[in-house]
Amino acid sequence: MTKSAQMSELQWARLAEDANYGVRRGAWYRVAELTSSDAVVDVNRKQVALPRGSVKLRTAPPKAWSIVPRPRDARRLPETWAEKYAVCPSCRNRAALAGNPQVLRCARCNGIFRVAWEEWFLAAT
Repeated sequence: MTKSAQMSELQWARLAEDANYGVRRGAWYRVAELTSSDAVVDVNRKQVALPRGSVKLRTAPPKAWSIVPRPRDARRLPETWAEKYAVCPSCRNRAALAGNPQVLRCARCNGIFRVAWEEWFLAAT
């Protein structure tokens, strides 16, 4: 695996497919390292390598809730939640969606963020 040049600016990555790589779907993570084959992200102070082709990258930190369709292999996701939920851009906490709110407050970090209805984690099915 060839290391890339030092990153001059922070980057963020999230999965771009419905796959279980040990990260929360729809959540953005700080990129620790980019290689030709992997994006290594920080997840709770541990580094997790994700296949480079399976992630979406950005240079600005997220500022809006991501909308995520319920994963087919969902674990620890309440059965009472509908077919979609939101992921906090700050702390990656998940939240149930009731209706189509434009803004949500996170129960974990108390942040108030816009809901990115235009930017789904994956296209709605």
